[in-house]
Amino acid sequence: MREAELLDPKQAAALGAKLRANVERALRGKPEVVARATLGLIAGGHVLLEDVPGVGKTTLAAALARSLHGSFRRIQFTSDLLPSDLLGASVPELVGGRPTGALAFQPGPLFAHVVLADEINRASPKTQSALLEAMSEAAITVDGVMHRLPEPFFVVATQNPIEHYGTNPLPESQLDRFMLRLEIGYPRPADEAAVLRDDPAANELPRLAAVITPAEVLALRAAALHVKLSDSLLAYLLALVAETREHDAIALGASTRAALALRHAVQVHALLDERAYAIPEDVQALAVDVLAHRVSLAARGGAPGAAAEARWILREIVERAPVPL
Repeated sequence: MREAELLDPKQAAALGAKLRANVERALRGKPEVVARATLGLIAGGHVLLEDVPGVGKTTLAAALARSLHGSFRRIQFTSDLLPSDLLGASVPELVGGRPTGALAFQPGPLFAHVVLADEINRASPKTQSALLEAMSEAAITVDGVMHRLPEPFFVVATQNPIEHYGTNPLPESQLDRFMLRLEIGYPRPADEAAVLRDDPAANELPRLAAVITPAEVLALRAAALHVKLSDSLLAYLLALVAETREHDAIALGASTRAALALRHAVQVHALLDERAYAIPEDVQALAVDVLAHRVSLAARGGAPGAAAEARWILREIVERAPVPL
């Protein structure tokens, strides 16, 4: 895309606002969560929704999918799900009902613009690992042949943190592929009353119309890459990442991939705020959601409550880090 064709910040913010408003018709009272999820789509990342059952994780994913003029697949992850059930497989080619002796690739459900990986931690580690290449490269390899996935390719995964029987915790390499880990939380009383009255998941979600095209999402990504980060802001961002590697309570700090993800998220955050430059507030707004799930605590590991503690530690790091002027 040539420079002259780039969306300006005002156009980009208008597209982002239209997308958020459409999703919020189905998920009431959670504008910040919707904003983060739509940011993940625009930034080219993937989103992990981790919360208790029944707070709207699947509704949010489905609303995002319906808002995009593209294909959508929902995959229910179970213990017997195989990698080929996700990726597809080579099957005997038939011509006129007769085998030719050749093999033809039959794409799996990952070949969609938006993929909902529901209860991802119920699948075996082998099946979980089948997502790694897809989430990193927007491609999969079957029988030594690489197949490109649609663009944009966006994974929204859900998991329930309180259920441990029959689940397999996501390894660090898998978590590192998610740009954002979000918690929806219980609604406020007024919002919950509105949900009970209107039941938007049943009444609004099926009627949601697509409001943004894949080409517009890619145009937003291209525009975000031109958002400027000053040297001092980059140094600030890297200082936060470095602190996760030096903190006494953290055994494994954020990776370089995490730093890149934070940079991309910050650029999109600024763009959707009608700015062609990023500021420290963009970094502060996103650091916890982008970095907390990418660290391992020294004493907690994958124990219950570790995610909440990691978020608390990241908030502490952000609050005490010197902010560039």
